[in-house]
Amino acid sequence: MVRKNIELGNVANVQEFNRICSHMDFDVDLAQGKYLVDAKSIMGIFSLDLEKPLELCASTDDEALIAEKFKAYIR
Repeated sequence: MVRKNIELGNVANVQEFNRICSHMDFDVDLAQGKYLVDAKSIMGIFSLDLEKPLELCASTDDEALIAEKFKAYIR
Protein backbone atom coordinates (compact mmCIF):
# COMPACT_ATOMS: atom_id res chain seq x y z
CA MET A 1 0.00 0.00 0.00
CA VAL A 2 1.25 3.47 -0.92
CA ARG A 3 0.20 6.40 1.26
CA LYS A 4 0.72 10.06 0.34
CA ASN A 5 -0.52 13.33 1.82
CA ILE A 6 -2.37 15.35 -0.79
CA GLU A 7 -4.38 18.55 -1.19
CA LEU A 8 -7.16 19.03 -3.74
CA GLY A 9 -8.50 22.49 -2.91
CA ASN A 10 -10.99 23.18 -5.72
CA VAL A 11 -13.62 21.54 -7.90
CA ALA A 12 -11.43 21.38 -11.03
CA ASN A 13 -8.73 19.52 -9.09
CA VAL A 14 -11.29 17.11 -7.64
CA GLN A 15 -12.63 16.31 -11.10
CA GLU A 16 -9.17 15.68 -12.57
CA PHE A 17 -8.06 13.68 -9.50
CA ASN A 18 -11.22 11.54 -9.73
CA ARG A 19 -10.63 10.96 -13.46
CA ILE A 20 -7.08 9.74 -12.77
CA CYS A 21 -8.27 7.45 -9.96
CA SER A 22 -11.00 5.97 -12.16
CA HIS A 23 -8.37 4.67 -14.59
CA MET A 24 -6.41 2.81 -11.91
CA ASP A 25 -6.83 -0.97 -11.82
CA PHE A 26 -6.47 -1.07 -8.03
CA ASP A 27 -8.35 0.48 -5.11
CA VAL A 28 -7.67 4.13 -4.33
CA ASP A 29 -9.08 5.63 -1.15
CA LEU A 30 -8.94 9.01 0.57
CA ALA A 31 -8.67 9.25 4.35
CA GLN A 32 -9.40 12.26 6.52
CA GLY A 33 -9.60 11.74 10.26
CA LYS A 34 -12.02 8.89 10.90
CA TYR A 35 -13.44 9.00 7.35
CA LEU A 36 -12.34 6.78 4.48
CA VAL A 37 -13.93 7.15 1.04
CA ASP A 38 -13.44 5.57 -2.37
CA ALA A 39 -11.45 8.05 -4.48
CA LYS A 40 -13.19 6.70 -7.59
CA SER A 41 -16.45 8.14 -6.21
CA ILE A 42 -16.74 11.86 -6.87
CA MET A 43 -19.59 12.08 -4.35
CA GLY A 44 -17.36 10.42 -1.77
CA ILE A 45 -14.60 12.96 -2.38
CA PHE A 46 -17.04 15.86 -2.04
CA SER A 47 -18.18 14.49 1.33
CA LEU A 48 -14.74 15.39 2.73
CA ASP A 49 -13.45 18.81 3.80
CA LEU A 50 -11.36 19.75 0.75
CA GLU A 51 -9.76 22.70 2.57
CA LYS A 52 -7.87 20.28 4.81
CA PRO A 53 -5.13 17.78 3.90
CA LEU A 54 -6.14 14.30 2.79
CA GLU A 55 -4.29 11.00 2.78
CA LEU A 56 -4.21 9.04 -0.47
CA CYS A 57 -4.21 5.28 0.16
CA ALA A 58 -3.48 3.27 -2.98
CA SER A 59 -3.58 -0.54 -2.93
CA THR A 60 -0.38 -0.96 -4.91
CA ASP A 61 3.34 -1.14 -4.22
CA ASP A 62 4.23 0.95 -7.29
CA GLU A 63 5.36 4.18 -5.61
CA ALA A 64 6.76 5.54 -8.89
CA LEU A 65 3.34 5.25 -10.60
CA ILE A 66 1.59 7.04 -7.72
CA ALA A 67 4.24 9.78 -7.63
CA GLU A 68 3.92 10.31 -11.39
CA LYS A 69 0.11 10.25 -11.66
CA PHE A 70 -0.59 12.35 -8.55
CA LYS A 71 2.43 14.70 -8.54
CA ALA A 72 0.20 17.79 -8.83
CA TYR A 73 -1.60 16.91 -5.58
CA ILE A 74 1.15 15.46 -3.34
CA ARG A 75 2.29 17.78 -0.55
